Amino acid sequence: MRERKLKSEINVVPYIDVMLVLLVIFMVTAPLINTGVVDLPSVGKSNVVDADNRPLQVNVSAGDGLSVKGLQGHGEGLRHLSSMRELKKLISEELKKSPQRPVLVAGDKDAIYERVLQVMDELQQVPVRRVGLLVNRR
Repeated sequence: MRERKLKSEINVVPYIDVMLVLLVIFMVTAPLINTGVVDLPSVGKSNVVDADNRPLQVNVSAGDGLSVKGLQGHGEGLRHLSSMRELKKLISEELKKSPQRPVLVAGDKDAIYERVLQVMDELQQVPVRRVGLLVNRR
């Protein structure tokens, strides 16, 4: 009688079979999965802005300074503010004239991020319906 020797090899054929079955399952089910569709807004869609919807611009500078640009009756000049209370009062007065008017917050690149967030929080308490961040295009 012959003695049997122990094999120290791994038989990988069953593993390959399992992997091929899984591959086929994924290939069949992948087209059936619903993907989420996001309707993104486009930039530069409209160049015409009427006077009532021209956004107010709140500037937050590095030295905790606040200023507002685009006030009705003040032209394009900046109006410097000394406190958040003054900002809230001024913005609420402007929104009484045109409630749908958007407000853009422009933070200086050296400004403290927390200060920009405080301004946005105060604007939402006024309440401003449309608040956005102003950025420079490269």
